[in-house]
Amino acid sequence: MSKDRVYRSPAGISGGVLVLALALWLGIDALVSGDGNTRWKALAALVFLVPLVAAYTVRPAVFANDDRMRVRNPLRVIVLPWAQVESFRSAYTNEVFSEGGGKYQLWSVPVSLRGRKKAARQEDRRAAGGSVGRRRGGVLGGMGQFGSRAGGAGAAAVEADGPVRAEADKVMDELRELWEARKDAAGSQGEVTVRWAYEIVVPVVAGAVALGVLFGVG
Repeated sequence: MSKDRVYRSPAGISGGVLVLALALWLGIDALVSGDGNTRWKALAALVFLVPLVAAYTVRPAVFANDDRMRVRNPLRVIVLPWAQVESFRSAYTNEVFSEGGGKYQLWSVPVSLRGRKKAARQEDRRAAGGSVGRRRGGVLGGMGQFGSRAGGAGAAAVEADGPVRAEADKVMDELRELWEARKDAAGSQGEVTVRWAYEIVVPVVAGAVALGVLFGVG
């Protein structure tokens, strides 16, 4: 099996890390200096908030190789062999559709309308004879915003032999190309599988129940 291409959003990750740091700081302070039910409420809030924030910021990722794509969303993990992919759609969100009628949002590849507008302006300037520099490098060990050829959160991808594209649209183009090339391959057959992320769901539910009980009893 070929090595996975990984697409994540450093903007989401960095925002999530900041929120988690703030939550931990406030929660630990309440645990240390609080009294009575305050400490229990702080503990329950941490059990509820930390996995929930991590699920929607740090966790999302798309892994793609020659056989299949694996979509790790906040609360589910979806594995789609290329033969089971019907189409991709990019509008206000990026989505993949399966042959069985399933629709799955790609949380780690958020659409940036600002990025699209920036790409359109750069393409207009290039068409008018201006120069648009090639972006290189990234923030994840040479990986960039979503994968091996991506830049910042609203950056525009520049190809010497093609139009300027917003980064999320560039990622979707790469996924479509890989799907088109591999959907009929023998290794790309199989069934779609969906698994709930119980490692996220269980502590979130437990924390929510604990908070409800603590606030209910005062």
